[in-house]
Amino acid sequence: MSTTGSRTVRVADVVTLLDRRYPPAWAEHWDRVGLVLGEPSAPVRRVACVVDCVPETVSEALAAGADMIVAHHPLLLRGVSSVAPTTYKGRIIHQLIKNDVALYVAHTNADVANPGVSDALAVRLGLTDLRPLHPSAPGSPSEGQGRGLGRIGRLPQPMTLAEFTQHTGQALPATSWGVRAAGDSNRMVSTVAVSGGAGESFLSDAISAGVDVYLTADLRHHIASEHIADGGPALLDAAHWATERPWLDELSAHLRDSLGVPTLVSDLDTDPWTVHVAPLASPEDTMNKEPRL
Repeated sequence: MSTTGSRTVRVADVVTLLDRRYPPAWAEHWDRVGLVLGEPSAPVRRVACVVDCVPETVSEALAAGADMIVAHHPLLLRGVSSVAPTTYKGRIIHQLIKNDVALYVAHTNADVANPGVSDALAVRLGLTDLRPLHPSAPGSPSEGQGRGLGRIGRLPQPMTLAEFTQHTGQALPATSWGVRAAGDSNRMVSTVAVSGGAGESFLSDAISAGVDVYLTADLRHHIASEHIADGGPALLDAAHWATERPWLDELSAHLRDSLGVPTLVSDLDTDPWTVHVAPLASPEDTMNKEPRL
């Protein structure tokens, strides 16, 4: 059983620690964060850190003997009228309750934090001199102290867009989605904006900041096409899960350092896109090639 000094670590201790680092008041109004289920007085011997609370990561946490799961994405973001085990969410809730496993969510409040989700992504890419891409609004609960959504930083050495795309693909966890870029492959990249997760709504911030490239996830065709045609920064689109997975390492370290509780960081790829096929030669290309002798 994990202890801090002579004191047993309990669910309430983890909640207090995380609420202090990622105050629920920082979350967007539509978000659902904090303790989802679990007895506050229950002991915590191990915490599983996951991006998505899905059947695979729950099974992994249970097999590792975790007493608590800290997830980035909410399991119950939208209202429900039933938690019957006829849906995967209902089954997860039943599993967790039957096994005395608590669930805590830090979502947009962790996105805006400093350090937060985008800081971990920026550090993974080797960026320095970090500042918010979309600073917290004046008067908002998270205003000040470098907080805000996304980050802007500088590479130690400039590189071409093609080189930076390769660098990003090697720095991020591998997924079938991979990393794709929009823009001139020979464009030089020095200043970089990043936003973990779906950051399409911050394209205008990247333009205003004058960065060379913007890395995020879930970019749509027409939005990206019009952005590039209008002379905006180059774009990198990676798997949603891959851009948020680096934060789990920072979260895990904070839990261990502050409470002495052992942690499990899930490396299960929960990106829904599981198969990627490289472009194949068209029949015309095949016909135009000279036969091999």
